[in-house]
Amino acid sequence: MAAAHTEEAPDGPADLVLLGTAATMDTARPDASAVAVRGTRIVAVGGPAEAARWTGPGTRTVHLGDRCLLPGFVEAHGHAITEARLFGTDLVDIRPMTVPTADEVVAVIRKTVTARGTDGAAFIGWDPLGHGADLPEPTRAWLDAMAPDTPLVILTQAVHLAFFNSAAADRAGLGRGTPDPPGARFGRLADGTPDGTAHGGAAIRFLFAGREDPREQFTAAALREMARLSQVGVTTASEMACMPEWRRALLDMARAGLPQRVRLRLYSPSETTPTQGRRPGEGTDLTREIGVKVWVDGSPFVGSIAASFPYLDTPLTRRLGFGTRPRGKANYSWDALAEIVEAYVPLGWQVACHAHGDLAIDMVLDAYESVLSRYPRRDHRLRLEHAGAMRNDQFARAAALGVTASIFIDHVYYWGDVLTDDLFGPTYGSRWAAARSAVDAGMRISLHNDPPATPENPLHNITVATTRRSRTGRLLAPEECLTVDQALRAQTIDAAYQLFCDDITGSLTPGKYADLVVLSADPRRVAPERIEDIDVLATFLAGRQVFGEALV
Repeated sequence: MAAAHTEEAPDGPADLVLLGTAATMDTARPDASAVAVRGTRIVAVGGPAEAARWTGPGTRTVHLGDRCLLPGFVEAHGHAITEARLFGTDLVDIRPMTVPTADEVVAVIRKTVTARGTDGAAFIGWDPLGHGADLPEPTRAWLDAMAPDTPLVILTQAVHLAFFNSAAADRAGLGRGTPDPPGARFGRLADGTPDGTAHGGAAIRFLFAGREDPREQFTAAALREMARLSQVGVTTASEMACMPEWRRALLDMARAGLPQRVRLRLYSPSETTPTQGRRPGEGTDLTREIGVKVWVDGSPFVGSIAASFPYLDTPLTRRLGFGTRPRGKANYSWDALAEIVEAYVPLGWQVACHAHGDLAIDMVLDAYESVLSRYPRRDHRLRLEHAGAMRNDQFARAAALGVTASIFIDHVYYWGDVLTDDLFGPTYGSRWAAARSAVDAGMRISLHNDPPATPENPLHNITVATTRRSRTGRLLAPEECLTVDQALRAQTIDAAYQLFCDDITGSLTPGKYADLVVLSADPRRVAPERIEDIDVLATFLAGRQVFGEALV
């Protein structure tokens, strides 16, 4: 655990002293005006009078002026390595924030298919909700017409659904007799023939089997990804789908030729039983494996969440084929989910369950309560991921169980209007990602972007969480707004708590690593809607500056 808070002079002069406004995220001293760093650690926090005792001939002193010092931001539900693999390879980005319109999407697909030739083409970011009503229906026949002789795969924005043509099915060896992988499925015609849809990560990965990326390409992409995280002030991130073939290299990144600029916490896709010889906590303070991930349901945008309420009957839901179904189907039965949870929790693993719909959330809480009643753990920090349609009684139940939640707050910004007007109505859609209800119930939460669904941007998340404004400026469920302090905690110390690393990072506390971010202004002193406009000027990992110009 980190050393207790102190204002006393460190044992010897500091290497770096930062003078000015510091939002520490440490309840023992929320504000400070001087922070001292020696080597990799914060050694003292206090005021100008104490700072004079920390300096020596070799101490570098930085006067922050109007700038503000915070602990580095934490992306508690990310896919840092998945994103590097996706965007550092031949997968083409067609997300709405990259390719805005349906016509442009179709044009990019045509151009890429022609340019790639027999190698085939794959895309990520297909989004009828974001690209608009003119986006074609991606049937297997349409995909075959777009690429008659070469493989074509298109992943949706949320990466819970993929569409593929006949050539892609042939390349993957996918046919009528291919079984569905655990926790996922292939859409099928009446005779069992795949219909060109893959639902869930395991089914999507099947389409890419045997097509691993060259090590050099992946290494370069991972370095770019870590640099991009540093640019938005992220010093700790999770990989929520750490594949077995990545695990060893990530646990020893130096040997793998990856100079590390971001701390990583790894979660592997769950198996029915844990792999022999693996144990939670393996690794170092830089990279550590701590948990497993279970996808209990899917995405609200592809009709695959397990919810007690129906989709609205709107032109969009009719076009997407959602109809007015009362509920989606979870990826697991209760017994199957309980079997997975009870295989891991008694061994000390943290379990993180993706669950959007209220029925899926009930199933997860039932499984957690069951396992904890027989294998109690004082500090388990079991997780709920996204929690889109979570009810107030479920937040209260989760808090009583000691469960944490990671809230996908960008759903409010990018898809809040669609959730409210086209999918679920104001009762469910407008209060999607109800962060304030979670905090008021006593939960410690994090905010996340779930990249590559939306790009990591902690300051943008804080603006969305504190204003609940959609892209059109619409105010959605204002009672669910967080305060700025609550949102800052959800991107720093509470997110670090969720990742079991609050003892080493997440606050400006003596003894913790000097994971720091310097902002152009204090987010507590500007209007919430302007927080996203604050610039990240410098990012430090363990006392080493990894982004920004030299501070003066």
